[in-house]
Amino acid sequence: MKSIALALATLSFASAPAMAGIYVNAESRASYSGNDYQSRDTDLHIGYEGDLGKLGYYVQGGPTFGGADGVDGNTEYSGKLGGSVAASEKIDVYGEVSVATVEDADKAYGTKIGAKFKF
Repeated sequence: MKSIALALATLSFASAPAMAGIYVNAESRASYSGNDYQSRDTDLHIGYEGDLGKLGYYVQGGPTFGGADGVDGNTEYSGKLGGSVAASEKIDVYGEVSVATVEDADKAYGTKIGAKFKF
């Protein structure tokens, strides 16, 4: 995963527009069922974002620390690739694809798509 992130960052630098840049994203997600705590995952990602005309994009990845309630914590790796485009002056459409390693299981994949309406 480290070599993939480094390769993507290198490629991005080669074609970097003026507004592009490197960032750090820390995100923590907790899961509950009613009042019962289930698990927590915390991402510590390094990313790169930029613009290609009206298209904004980002790629990020790094370790994910977490575990279920009552179980020893673990470290996995995850990454995200996303983008957004201005459909009009007041509407942005965005999407994201994510992947994560999971101990003793197939990789986990996710997608996100949505729209932001501005007033």
